[in-house]
Amino acid sequence: MKLLRKTQLLEIVGISESTLDRMVKAGRFPPPLRIGKRSVAWSEAEVREWVAERAAERNRERKAG
Repeated sequence: MKLLRKTQLLEIVGISESTLDRMVKAGRFPPPLRIGKRSVAWSEAEVREWVAERAAERNRERKAG
């Protein structure tokens, strides 16, 4: 499993750190994995799946509209 640190994640997803924190807290983004006492990372597979779901949702909305 490949893990993404926060800076890598923000670059891929294209959101701000504060937006990421709000989305995770609200349950609208995959939560981080604790990899050390003060270190967290995200599963690349989970993040890419989340992005794919957003794209599929957008495509469904376009077809319905």
